[in-house]
Amino acid sequence: MVKAGSPVDKVINSLKPHLEQGDIIIDGGNSFFQDTERRHDLLSQQGFLYLGMGISGGEYGALHGPSIMPGGSKEAYSEIKEIFTAIAAKTEDGPCVTYLGPGASGHYVKMVHNGIEYAVMEIIAEIYYMMRKVLKLTPFEMSKLFREWNREHKSYLLEITHKILDTEDEESGKPLIDIILDRSRQKGTGKWTVDESMNLGVPTPTIVAGVNARYLSASKGEREKIAASFEPETKGNNTTITVEDEEKMIADMHDSLYLAIVIAYAEGMKLLQIASEEYSLGLDLQEVARIWEDGCIIRSALLKPIQQAYHENPDLINLIISGRFVEKFKTRVDSWRCIVTQAGKLGIPVPALSSALTYFDSLKSEKLPANMIQAQRDYFGAHTYEKIDKEGQFHTEWQDIHNIT
Repeated sequence: MVKAGSPVDKVINSLKPHLEQGDIIIDGGNSFFQDTERRHDLLSQQGFLYLGMGISGGEYGALHGPSIMPGGSKEAYSEIKEIFTAIAAKTEDGPCVTYLGPGASGHYVKMVHNGIEYAVMEIIAEIYYMMRKVLKLTPFEMSKLFREWNREHKSYLLEITHKILDTEDEESGKPLIDIILDRSRQKGTGKWTVDESMNLGVPTPTIVAGVNARYLSASKGEREKIAASFEPETKGNNTTITVEDEEKMIADMHDSLYLAIVIAYAEGMKLLQIASEEYSLGLDLQEVARIWEDGCIIRSALLKPIQQAYHENPDLINLIISGRFVEKFKTRVDSWRCIVTQAGKLGIPVPALSSALTYFDSLKSEKLPANMIQAQRDYFGAHTYEKIDKEGQFHTEWQDIHNIT
């Protein structure tokens, strides 16, 4: 496991003199999938077997079993399969490892895993912030809620959230979360997911929001200067919340959290589906969901119905129309709208929650205002448009450019 980029190439080159034909090299780091594809092709030509293998689970996974996402040489995987089957996390459905496909399949799946991770982390952070800013809950009170909600989710990220909120700073005795600076970092895998979604034309607004939120948080000095130019936001601080209002808002937050997280997974699985077609990866989305069930950062009870959805329909166009999720959206979406609306009224940024809701609303809209965009494009650039009543491409002479005064 070597830092992504040129260090991987340097290590490979240092190994080559000591290798024989048919020997196996495994990159277990977070390499960019196009680098893995290049290395796989080059090493194959030189007679070596190469696996680009995504690994998720952090320190806990290293000790208790990670989720392992190998791709590349199938011959190599067949030789090391027993080893990784033994060390991977285990569920009732089997070990959390499988051969994903040729070339860079493994690192591509790991990249998208991390993109989903960015989105889910931001969604949880926004719910936490609403609890803090609007309901004025203490970290301990918030911890109890996240712990209770996690009975449904069985999510690693929700689990560590309630543990974080229970932790005190050893020096001050204050809740540690209140001492931690609001400036987050990233290693680039989320950005790769966003870049790739743009390259393939696959909308992933919730993942994009998760990445952008980190960039915005990193601009701490800029935010402080801009904040000083505006009146302090006091609406949330002055709002009187009754017991009934608080109970309703907590229930709405619960529903919003669930639906937004489903959207994060839906965006990631859609990207994997399109990439599998584009790059001939041959990904089995049911198996992807299965090996994410345990050992990895985005493990969650949601992965069981996701796995079942792709088992029933491998060509499912989007998770939100899976029978296991349709009713959840129908019964909980109004709560989600309430939270996003309330945040907007109070000036509280919830980019992931709102982006996920817009994604959902866009997908369920039979018609969108893109007809206006097409008319505008044709007006200024003669890009043509299609019509609803006949086939073909059309152009309108919107203006007489020869007689403009």
